[in-house]
Amino acid sequence: MIETPVKKTPQRPGQDMMAPVQRRKKRQGATSEYKKSLQEKQTLKRLYGMTERQFKRYVKETLEKVGTENMSDSLIRRLEKRLDNVVFRLAFAKSRPHARQLVSHAYFLVNGKSVNIASFQVQKGDVISLKDTKKKKTLFNDLSERLKKAQVSSWLTLDAGKLEGKVVGEPNMATATPPVEMSLIFEFYSR
Repeated sequence: MIETPVKKTPQRPGQDMMAPVQRRKKRQGATSEYKKSLQEKQTLKRLYGMTERQFKRYVKETLEKVGTENMSDSLIRRLEKRLDNVVFRLAFAKSRPHARQLVSHAYFLVNGKSVNIASFQVQKGDVISLKDTKKKKTLFNDLSERLKKAQVSSWLTLDAGKLEGKVVGEPNMATATPPVEMSLIFEFYSR
């Protein structure tokens, strides 16, 4: 009988010999303030589909305007007025990433001019419409039914017949209702 030089054991490689099958549990302590503020920042950043650099720029510019108005309201206003978000709010797209892709492929006109920059800031009075050449795409076959059912924010109006929307006001915290604690985000970036 030939003996094998390697002893077969039930452990996986790299595990401790004293705890062969079970994993060691991490100690769960109270979450730190840093962790809470980081999670809130990540939640809002991912909600709007932005990179860290983009989001940091928005927050830093808002922090520089300290004292002029409510910081949370100002940040939400700037995030909500991005063209990709407005396209999503007008129900032209099913999600924010979808809206971002449609904008980057130049599907929309703002005041009659083609815009393919997702971070373009719309202003009060701007008209956002779908290009005539893009209306025939199979992607928009069910768009008119979807637009009739759509609930549009109070600062936007939608003309489902013409497939266009208009910015008639300013977004605020009450209309956007982000699922985060805004003060923690500013706390994170003011370190």
